[in-house]
Amino acid sequence: MALETDFIIIGSGIAGLRAAVEIARGGARVTVLTKDRTSESNTEYAQGGVAVALSDDDKVSLHEEDTLQAGAGLCDEEAVRVLVEDGRRYIEELIEWGTEFDREGGRLVFTQEAAHSRRRILHAHGDSTGKEIVRALIKRAGAEKNIAFLPHAATESLVVEDGRCCGVRYLDPLLRAPRALRARAIVLASGGAGQLFLHTTNPQVATGDGMAMAFLAGAELADMEFVQFHPTALNLADAPRFLLSEAMRGEGGVLLNAAGERFMPRYHERAELAPRDIVSRAIVAEMARTATASVYLDMTDFDRRFLHRRFPKIYETCLRFNLDLAREPAPVSPAAHYCMGGVRTDIQGRTTLKGLYAAGEVACTGVHGANRLASNSLLEGLVFGARAGSAAVKECGAGADVSVSRKEIELEESERAQEDDRRSKGEVALAVRKRVRRLMWERVGIIRTRESMERALFEFNQIARAPLRPASRNFLTVATIVTRSALWREESRGGHFRSDFPERDDEHWQVHSIVKKDSEISSSEKLDFAS
Repeated sequence: MALETDFIIIGSGIAGLRAAVEIARGGARVTVLTKDRTSESNTEYAQGGVAVALSDDDKVSLHEEDTLQAGAGLCDEEAVRVLVEDGRRYIEELIEWGTEFDREGGRLVFTQEAAHSRRRILHAHGDSTGKEIVRALIKRAGAEKNIAFLPHAATESLVVEDGRCCGVRYLDPLLRAPRALRARAIVLASGGAGQLFLHTTNPQVATGDGMAMAFLAGAELADMEFVQFHPTALNLADAPRFLLSEAMRGEGGVLLNAAGERFMPRYHERAELAPRDIVSRAIVAEMARTATASVYLDMTDFDRRFLHRRFPKIYETCLRFNLDLAREPAPVSPAAHYCMGGVRTDIQGRTTLKGLYAAGEVACTGVHGANRLASNSLLEGLVFGARAGSAAVKECGAGADVSVSRKEIELEESERAQEDDRRSKGEVALAVRKRVRRLMWERVGIIRTRESMERALFEFNQIARAPLRPASRNFLTVATIVTRSALWREESRGGHFRSDFPERDDEHWQVHSIVKKDSEISSSEKLDFAS
């Protein structure tokens, strides 16, 4: 028998937690499902900080202008305006809830990051901003007695009846068997899909399940070709692909090639502070030119005390691998970092599927366009998590007519359990993931071509013939959609670069890609379908 709640949140990063608090304020029951522990999400790993126009020399209009500039002509202007204007209020609310951003003399400290015209980045404990925000939000959510957390419960699919999303199927964390949970509405806040690529800064949970589940349930996805590769991930043989924050270059760190030469001024007038896609491609070009696997981030002009105070987590992590940033440059190379595309939403977090809302990296609001401005992601999760929660309560709260058939869900759950049992012996999950990740990195990575992507799609189609469990099916689905979208867009823009179409083409391609199940890719001049 299916369990029931009022609202389901999938994911416990900044967007999911903020949506949960917003919904629970009205007294509704909220169940938060997480694939791992409650605090495990991309938010927890966010180092650089959160961008907000709160300093004395900053303006909302400047933050808006910088965001639009970074987005390479594809930002939704209304969504950006909501982000930068409402962001101030929601950050101040976070502070009221106990978030401890770094201060000096009682005043908030703002730092610089690439493509920002002002020092507007708030950080916490140096380079542990996301972790601090998650701590404060979990504590705030814990004060709401009607929020229940269900960790280690991987959501596998959405339940849809009569064109409306009315529940989820998930793996019971104790029985490891599929179960169903019904609700009046679902808020998808499951994060991104960085794990699609062989080299990524993302945690293991960032596998794109939310995007795949929404797509398979009938919701539209948008701009899936735009993937941001962070320029500076630690590249040591025995170390994880640990992110070396954008803020390190913002503070004055420089990039050197294998010969010890600074090279970024040759590629862009803003040098190390150029947009991330430009820095990433410059690094790839420099590694190819010098026949090396790394470039080097040099912070040796700063003393040990400054580095330890400003970047404590980064500094200590590097030390564990016998790398002292105060004495020697760190070998770095790009890694997959952030998905600008996702489930298509309006500025209230509504998707194109009734009863389903989305916020954070899983969603595509149009805020980031073709290339996310550094440190806008936490702000987006906060602002649009709150808006999605608010819209869900208003439209699906007490008194709303959202009735669905219970019997059909229960029958589907039973059939799903039998299907999984039939497929279990043929599971090739690990092999599928390894092969897909390598194909995505080598053929749909920082530099793409028609030939490379067509080859990837051919292999994905071969893999799809094997019996796959839901997690593997979701993983392959998202990889295929990213590749199809990148093949469709015959230009280079923001995070999407094709060497066979190296120029930006506003005349033909200043449009969003829209993907829907059982349909060809289409284009739309606007992302907000409700406006």
